[in-house]
Amino acid sequence: MKIRNLLIFFATALVVITTNAQSNRIPSIMIKNLEGQCINTSEFQNDGKPYVVSFWATWCRPCLKELTAIDEIYEDWLEEGFKLIAISTDNARTKNNVMPMVKGRGWQFEFYSDENGDLQRAMGVNMIPHTFILDANGNIIEQHRAFSDGMEWEMFEKLKKIMNESKVETPEE
Repeated sequence: MKIRNLLIFFATALVVITTNAQSNRIPSIMIKNLEGQCINTSEFQNDGKPYVVSFWATWCRPCLKELTAIDEIYEDWLEEGFKLIAISTDNARTKNNVMPMVKGRGWQFEFYSDENGDLQRAMGVNMIPHTFILDANGNIIEQHRAFSDGMEWEMFEKLKKIMNESKVETPEE
């Protein structure tokens, strides 16, 4: 009986791993922007350019460090056409801190709230900051957890590389 249960466990784990490996896009989940309007995450896009989705919370110091560092070079990102979509993981107890923090820091990113954690669960986010880099088609290219100094520039360079790789040269006639 133990061997049978063990085989079932491994078969289930393999299905989960295979399913997650094949799912390289943001799932379709309804979340709210800071004004309370609902949006489906499948609508995330950046006019044919790569972008970043970052999960954060007001109480998370590494999250604040990451968003502040990106904000300091965000003009460079915008000049290249890149953007950051910030998903707050603050729950009912701390969600009222999000808007004052965003306004107080003057951050110009797109902000959304995943108060119930539906998107976090669907994407396997269990530790923040958790940041995803997506290509122009919304495919997840890379992800990382945590933040350290200089990662904002690494992400910027990765976005430029993704954009350059996706450019298709038109053959001359």
